[in-house]
Amino acid sequence: MFLENSTNNKQEAGWIEVVCGSMFSGKTEELIRRLKRAKIAKMKVEIFKPAIDIRYDEVKVVSHDKNEIISTPVQTSNNILLLANDVEVVGIDEAQFFDEELPEVCNELAARGIRVIVAGLDMDFQGKPFGPMPQLMATAEYVTKVHAICMRCGKLAHISHRTVPNEKLVMLGETESYEPLCRDCFIKANAES
Repeated sequence: MFLENSTNNKQEAGWIEVVCGSMFSGKTEELIRRLKRAKIAKMKVEIFKPAIDIRYDEVKVVSHDKNEIISTPVQTSNNILLLANDVEVVGIDEAQFFDEELPEVCNELAARGIRVIVAGLDMDFQGKPFGPMPQLMATAEYVTKVHAICMRCGKLAHISHRTVPNEKLVMLGETESYEPLCRDCFIKANAES
């Protein structure tokens, strides 16, 4: 779907917005805020999340502050292309859990004239770039990096430190398994373990 420009009937491309940061930084809260504003503007909005993310709800996207919005859980990013019909805005939460095709899917949606808003962790628990997020951040028109507060010193935090022993890359969890840390505290925590 392309948006029509009323002055010259040319098709306009959409764009990609990425909201990234550590756990507990407000990524999902910001995604929900932007999507609700689009709905207030009477835009057609569709929200997607990875089917594996059932921490708060099987269907809804829910922030840590319990703000929520209805979404469609999908198994792969290509499912988004199939389901995003007749919409003006697409929201995608927990983008780091999607496959490597997600950037291509987002670019295809933007080429159709859709505003794509993506939220996800930019780094994994080891402080390394996470899944499709680096490529999304590189190709997005807008990138917003949000920060949590370091649970050890109170500075701005940007790394999700895993506090339980588990080397799996994907491990769903909340405050019982993760804490946001600044760079200094993350280095100290890794030296202790």
